[in-house]
Amino acid sequence: MEGCAPSRPIIYSKELKSRTTRGSSLHCRSILKFGVGRSAPSIGRFLMSFRVVAADHTGITVSNLERSLAFWRDVLGFEFSHSAHQTGERPEQITGVKGADLNLAVLKTPSRHKIELLEYYAPADRKKDFDLRPCDLGHVHVALIVDDLDAVLRRIAESGWKAAGKPQSLTSGPNAGKRVVYVRDPDGTTIEFMQMAGSGD
Repeated sequence: MEGCAPSRPIIYSKELKSRTTRGSSLHCRSILKFGVGRSAPSIGRFLMSFRVVAADHTGITVSNLERSLAFWRDVLGFEFSHSAHQTGERPEQITGVKGADLNLAVLKTPSRHKIELLEYYAPADRKKDFDLRPCDLGHVHVALIVDDLDAVLRRIAESGWKAAGKPQSLTSGPNAGKRVVYVRDPDGTTIEFMQMAGSGD
């Protein structure tokens, strides 16, 4: 049947249509039952014209770049990569922020994922002291695996970061056995620290 290929993977249909290729056209031959609200991975892979190859970095906007850099580099021990100043049309086009003027610093985690710290100096109407809680829309966090959660919490307390509560042990699911807790810095940035089962004993 001509024209049966959707422009995006089907995620809502009750029916999954299998397919064969004739030339450059996509044709449907038979119909199989598929659950409502579930994606069809084989269809999605067949139609995808691109793929995400890696996660490069996590960006965090901070109020004081030097203070945040000192924490991630000197307290957590991440490797400093580089810093830069950006202003003008390029950061405006990248971020969609008119009049953007910022300094940034990039650090590498032990797994080589990067943390990008950004301090904006403009525009003047940027929001400050906007304290998002984990339950608020737009809140994000980064999770780091450590070998001794109690030692981490003692160390970060000296740098102004505070634990949201007491570490808890997960009892089910793929992370069962891990001890976890959120911590927050003076800007409200959240890190989830996770200790693997059996570590730090």
